[in-house]
Amino acid sequence: MLNNFETAQEAFEYFFNYIMSNGKQSNNTIELHNIGFYINKPLDNEINTPWRKWNKDYAEYEWQWYLSGNRNIDDISKRAKIWATIADENGNVNSNYGYQWNRNNQLQKVIDMLKNDKTTRRASISLYDGKEIDEYEKDTVCTYSINFYYDNDKLNMSVLMRSNDLVYGFCNDQYCFSKLQEMVCKELNAEIGTYYHFAQNFHIYKRHFDMNK
Repeated sequence: MLNNFETAQEAFEYFFNYIMSNGKQSNNTIELHNIGFYINKPLDNEINTPWRKWNKDYAEYEWQWYLSGNRNIDDISKRAKIWATIADENGNVNSNYGYQWNRNNQLQKVIDMLKNDKTTRRASISLYDGKEIDEYEKDTVCTYSINFYYDNDKLNMSVLMRSNDLVYGFCNDQYCFSKLQEMVCKELNAEIGTYYHFAQNFHIYKRHFDMNK
């Protein structure tokens, strides 16, 4: 299995074929466990595979929603109805990642750490929190953590995911996470490095099995 790609599109196309060929059937998905790989050019983050028909406008809209830190789905659900199915009675979700990284001012604290010490191993943002598992009945956060570290004076990022759907999840998530990496690099005046993506469960839903045909 390959674990090093230049672009997100290369990773997407490779893992679509790899999961379909080597994954295990589980309910309505084919899945693999503990899959990790590098993307060497994180800002080359558009998925232009013709049969995927990826919507950059939506991905950018989702990124702007994360930046707002507002976990209410009134606006985002007009673009993607899935959000309305996982919201609570107040129209809020746990999976607005900006809401999560702003809790306890995590993101800014991580940026400050990196400004003060390029060797720190503590520049880590927590998204999924097992101590809040009782609040995850409708919407369980898919990402465990986002970690930043310097190597050869470049700022690298590692994203650790609990569960990741390749077709919708990965394509939109990698776009937003790479935008976050770019934003942090600008704050630090740092050169962007690699993006490492790890999914404990990497899967394709049944409705997408034949989409490449």
